[in-house]
Amino acid sequence: MDAPIIQLVIMFVLAVFVIWLYILPITMAGRRNRSGLIWFLIGLVGSPLLAILLLLALGDAPEQPTT
Repeated sequence: MDAPIIQLVIMFVLAVFVIWLYILPITMAGRRNRSGLIWFLIGLVGSPLLAILLLLALGDAPEQPTT
């Protein structure tokens, strides 16, 4: 009786974790002056972990002078 409920809870936790993995590069990109949409697409095409590692390796984007 309890097995389906436990399976649903585990699936829900995994779904929340996967969604969080796709949101994390967007927030990281915003903090590093980079486009969140581009990094979401990189995570979508590659993997979110790849996008996270690339953002960590690249660091902050240089500031653009405003004219």
